[in-house]
Order: sequence, then structure tokens, then C-alpha cells
Amino acid sequence: MLERFFLSIWYTNNPLAYLLLPFSAVFYLISVARRSAYRYGLKKVMHLDSPVIVVGNISVGGTGKTPLVVWLADYLKAKGFKPGLIARGYGGKAHHWPQQVRPDSDPVTVGDEAILLTSRTGCPMAVGPDRFAAGKALLANSDCDILISDDGLQHYRLGRDLEIAVIDGRRRLGNGLLIPAGPLREGQWRLDQVDMVVINEGSTFADEQMQMHVRKGSAISLGREGQKDLNDFAGQTVHAVAGIGHPDRFFTLLRNHGITLIEHRFDDHYAFQQKDLVFGDDLPVIMTEKDAVKCQRLVGDNYWFLQVSAQPDAAFVQKIYEFTEELQHGQ
Repeated sequence: MLERFFLSIWYTNNPLAYLLLPFSAVFYLISVARRSAYRYGLKKVMHLDSPVIVVGNISVGGTGKTPLVVWLADYLKAKGFKPGLIARGYGGKAHHWPQQVRPDSDPVTVGDEAILLTSRTGCPMAVGPDRFAAGKALLANSDCDILISDDGLQHYRLGRDLEIAVIDGRRRLGNGLLIPAGPLREGQWRLDQVDMVVINEGSTFADEQMQMHVRKGSAISLGREGQKDLNDFAGQTVHAVAGIGHPDRFFTLLRNHGITLIEHRFDDHYAFQQKDLVFGDDLPVIMTEKDAVKCQRLVGDNYWFLQVSAQPDAAFVQKIYEFTEELQHGQ
């Protein structure tokens, strides 16, 4: 409920945002002091023994980072690299960090996004609040030669070789204010300092920014029904379940395929219980892939998740190609 309250302020012209500006000023001062401490050497930036790509954002909530991380991992493997993944493990309740992640890990321990990423990519992964420690542990326990950090743009302790910021092309930067008055972790100026800005499903802010489109894949059964094309649900009414940062993107995708929805919105990283997913009828239930990680053991055959993939534009692919060529040939 609290998350939805803030979203209603951040992405509208709600005047309540201005009442929160004093708190945003405090947040700004703390973030500037922290960034300056690393910039001027008061705190040490730690570099790992492999290149690091950080994929992050400057706003709170879902912007489409996860599909792009999957795309990057697949691209790097095709180029002959052995990528590994690191992340915060948001929502995970492990007593000790960092944690190695496998497809069969418990999402309660390591978080839902981590399991999704290692399952989709087949890459080794480690999570923990300290991204440097997670990366160091991963390198010690695998043969990775390049790391992708899912999120971590503001985790300045971790040295990085490439920064990619992803922006939701529909919601953009909301009201443009810092937390808690707005959704921004850092000001828009931060976008001028990253190596690449990728707009997810929307027009660019400036000529040098790149675009990414999300391609829908199959609807995959959480039970024994295999998979279906999403168009097979056209003309039907389904329960649509989303516990992600921007559920409207998911709902819109389903509607665009002629599906009538009964929407069920949950907070991002919501801890589902079986009672949340029982709706008293025989209608199909379609959820996001991230939610399916937590619901696999709770549901039966007529429950499905939609798998999506990122398709960056040619300019982004060229930039990544140039980056990997420099790594491989020492230019």
C-alpha cells in the first residue's frame, strides 16, 4: 500500500510531492556527500580482477534492467566470454552474505530476480549488499572472466568499466524529484556521466540515447501444460498477476494480444502465499516471470508466466561490440 501511495505521487502532478521536498533535500545532501567521498578518495573504490559492466537506473522501480542483463549475458557468451552475474539480492533474507545463486535456490534467501537471472542465462551468480564482496566470491568460485552487475549504479564502492542506465520510456523520470518527493535516486545529471543510456519502449530524450524493445515470448506453464503462444489466449478472460515495479507494462502487453484481464496488483518483490493466487474459478492465470519464481510451488497446471526478451537497437549493439573488441584485443 505504501509503495502504491508513493507511485501515485511520483508519476502524477500530485501537490503532496512538494510537502516531501525537505526530506528530498536531506537525501540529496547525503547522496552527494557519499559520492564525493569516493570521487575524492576519502572512500576507496574497489576493483575486481575482471571487467565489470553495471546495468542500473537512476529511478526507483522497474525500468527493464533484467531483460537487458539477460541479453548482455547471452551476447557475451556468443563472443567467447564467460560472464558471471552479481546483484544486491533484494528481498533475500540470508543471514550471511554473499550468497551463491543457483536456479534451485530459495527466493526467500537470495531474492526473486537473482533466481530468474541465473535460470535464464545459465551464468554463475552471487548476491549481497556489498557488490564488490559478491563479485570477489563469484570469481573465487567460478571461471568467470567478466561480470555484469544488475543494478548498482549508485554502489560506488564497486569499480566498473562500463555503465549502462536504463530508463522506462513510458513513465520516464516521473516528476523529476529526488526520493521521497519523487522516484529519483540521483538527479538527471547522472545520465550525462554514464557510458550508455537505454530507453525501454519509448522515444529518446536526446540523440545519443539508445532504445530497447521488449519482445514477448511464450506463455510457459508452471505445471505440466508445456507452453503456448500468447495469442492462444486471445479472446479469453484471464487473471493477470504482477508483483513488479511497473505492472502496467505487463498488463498492456497482455491486452495488446486481445486478452481480457482481471488485474491483481501486488507490491514489487511481494512474498506470495497460496491464498493470493486462488480466485475461485477455472480461468487461466498469467503472471510475470519474476513472480513465477516465487509461485512455482504454490500453484497448479492452469497457471502461466510470460517470458520476455530485450532487443536493443543497432547503436547499442555496436557500442557493446566495440567494448568487447577492446577487451579481447587490448586496444
